[in-house]
Amino acid sequence: MHSGNPFGQVLVALVTPMTADGEVDWPAVEKHMDQVIADGADGIVVTGTTGETSTLTDDEKLRLVEVGKDVSAGRAKIITGGGSNETAHAIELYKASEKAGADGIMIVTPYYNKPTQAGVLTHFRLVADATDLPVILYDIPGRTGVPIKYETILRLAKHPNILAVKDAKGDFSEVSRVLNQTDLMYFSGDDSNALPHLAIGATGIIGVTGNITSAPYRTMVDAVNRGDLTAATAEHRRLEPLVRATMTHVPGTVAVKYILHGLGRIGSPRVRLPLVGPEEWEAALIEDELSVVSGLPGADFSNFRPDRNAAAGGALPKVHGTTR
Repeated sequence: MHSGNPFGQVLVALVTPMTADGEVDWPAVEKHMDQVIADGADGIVVTGTTGETSTLTDDEKLRLVEVGKDVSAGRAKIITGGGSNETAHAIELYKASEKAGADGIMIVTPYYNKPTQAGVLTHFRLVADATDLPVILYDIPGRTGVPIKYETILRLAKHPNILAVKDAKGDFSEVSRVLNQTDLMYFSGDDSNALPHLAIGATGIIGVTGNITSAPYRTMVDAVNRGDLTAATAEHRRLEPLVRATMTHVPGTVAVKYILHGLGRIGSPRVRLPLVGPEEWEAALIEDELSVVSGLPGADFSNFRPDRNAAAGGALPKVHGTTR
């Protein structure tokens, strides 16, 4: 049904900028989307883990798709993530996302329920049946409690709409086995493993650090595409301290918003509860890592002005999100 790669190669798992009281800052969303696309992203994943999907309302999720389509104006694919651990709700949400203009969907393994592999298989198949959009399976057992096992991936690969996997499991031998046995595309779902995944045949990345600058990832992917592993490795090494600052000390969403606010690119570093901003010692660690970042296009920290007070705590929005 779908030919080629309908997702892009450099995808950013977008944060959802918010005001100090925890409401979505729509002008900041538009500005941020435009920035990551201009820097080199050819895909954006909205309403994913990094976008705080579990505390967004369905209306907010659908509006993020609509805004993404308007801002991208064809420059990047808009993929909707999140979904639900309730199959019926996931189906309705993805059908609505298709109507809102999404170019693809990323379905996460049902979390908390801890289904058997038969349940995982049925969930993915029914959601993929519900729309005509191309599907990325999101395999992240560290958050969901359940992996998508190798045998299940092979069965899912036969579905005409299921075209890719976002891998945050880190089992490189399994990635190679699936690439050998199927036509699925793989996307690295771990910023620190982006180059290793690409080196063994992954199609691209879906990254968090790209919120700060997607340009180095564009350089890395382009280098791999032309077979220049030396250039790709150099970019990987330049990215390492920024990835460490973003992904090591606090949840990626929290760190990215803290950094973007310190760079003056969003008006508030606020996250919604139960996430909270970094504590003093966590902020100090992030800032120490950033002090050794150098030579990265789009990541100039010479005027970095972090605000630990603005980042402190978390927000309770006026309307609660939908976790089912």
